[in-house]
Amino acid sequence: MLGRQDLQPGMGALMGEMTRAGVLLAAEGVTHSSKGARIRVANGKKTVTDGPFSEAKEVIGGFALIQVRSLDEAKEWAGRFADVVGDAEIEIREVSEFK
Repeated sequence: MLGRQDLQPGMGALMGEMTRAGVLLAAEGVTHSSKGARIRVANGKKTVTDGPFSEAKEVIGGFALIQVRSLDEAKEWAGRFADVVGDAEIEIREVSEFK
């Protein structure tokens, strides 16, 4: 969804604001699932499925990696994304280090 041409002005403005605020680390859209693949491992057996994934109920249109001080601040920025993209679901996750 983030790749739609009509979103570019609003998304560009938001990305600029996030950059000036010093919170944006990375942000990218992703291609359609028809250009991807899915690897699933169950009971030691690996299955590779080429896209598109017609059974998928949820798809990822892109991501943004931000560095903020709190979950509340992350929610504020995510809400700003929602204002730009319209009908969407935005998930917030904390990056964890593998130890």
